[in-house]
Amino acid sequence: MSAARALATWFGCGLSPVAPGTVGSIGAVPLHLALRLANPWVHVAVVVLVTVVGTWSAQKVAEEEQLDDPQLVVIDEVAGVLIAMGLVRSRSFALQLAALALFRVLDIAKPGPIRAAENAKPAGVGIMADDLVAGAAAGVLARLLAR
Repeated sequence: MSAARALATWFGCGLSPVAPGTVGSIGAVPLHLALRLANPWVHVAVVVLVTVVGTWSAQKVAEEEQLDDPQLVVIDEVAGVLIAMGLVRSRSFALQLAALALFRVLDIAKPGPIRAAENAKPAGVGIMADDLVAGAAAGVLARLLAR
């Protein structure tokens, strides 16, 4: 397995025959738990790194698969989950799980700006962009729920 494919599938999570996006989202939770222990700026830096590497690897796999958004690419879900859960990282674990659930709902439903972000070009940018927007929206909604 190439480095691009390993990263894009989040080390095989995207190869799940059932709900690869959900499996990839859950696959991000251990990284989130580790990042909770670090300085918030480290969390931000990791999100930026995952986004940059994710854009590159998603583009490579999209080209290999000759698809705009191959289902096996789940590094976008990883970035979205890290954003959503990161925005409530200092709150209860239950709220962090709510942020994860909200992210999945928004990622699947793709309301308004999330769907628009999905259409960004090239393919790697579009693959990542909708999940970044969904992650931010889910994190903000979770913060509002906490009030």
